[in-house]
Amino acid sequence: MFGANLRIMARSYPSISELSRQLGINRTQFNRYLAGESFPRPDVLNRICTFFGVDARILLDPVDALSSTTDPLTGGFLNEFVGKGVSEVTEDFFPSGFYRFSRRSFVDAERFAMGFVYVFRRDGTCYVRGYEPREAMRVQGFPLGARAREYRGIVLREEEGIASLMSRRGTMTCSFNFLTRVASFDNNYWVGYVTRTVPENVSTNRVVRMVYEYVDLPFREVMSMARETGFITQDKLPPFHARLLEPSRTFR
Repeated sequence: MFGANLRIMARSYPSISELSRQLGINRTQFNRYLAGESFPRPDVLNRICTFFGVDARILLDPVDALSSTTDPLTGGFLNEFVGKGVSEVTEDFFPSGFYRFSRRSFVDAERFAMGFVYVFRRDGTCYVRGYEPREAMRVQGFPLGARAREYRGIVLREEEGIASLMSRRGTMTCSFNFLTRVASFDNNYWVGYVTRTVPENVSTNRVVRMVYEYVDLPFREVMSMARETGFITQDKLPPFHARLLEPSRTFR
């Protein structure tokens, strides 16, 4: 049962090697867990449970049976208001896979942040996960490790686009995104804005324009593109990103 549960939870990660690295578990040993050939020590089990947000019942019960029946988003009180949006993010409307995004930096108005997020489905719900640029974390005095930089979110269908609520681990910081699809050759671009939950400050922005580009390429090529991400200057923006971002425009 543990191996089956671990395989289900690992589906949302494109690389088992990367997942085992994030968990701090030897790849060979992790494969034994996946195959049901061995069980983790209590400290390793606790690490796995903490990472995936589950408890030790994954040793005995199907992981699907452990989900809460009182989910605040889809439970009785909000079901007709938020729950509908959670369940209607279809693949044709917002496909699963990798997206390259760009936006003006929140911490340096002269530069732009470019990165990748991964969109996936689990139990009928659309999720997204990504990592803050190391330089952005360094400027703000935050740890630079992958665990500290990771953020996750949930995607909701809106009448004219999609909305997502993102948060770093422990709700350390949050952001709200709204995107609508725009006409393009491959129909693979979305444009909108992102807001961050920080106190008002006259010297920095809390709302900036943002572009998402669906990248339908093999994993190896996506990783190659990802090496070029981070904080960049305006001249390094992909041409269509620059056109959609309208850098000279004051966004309101």
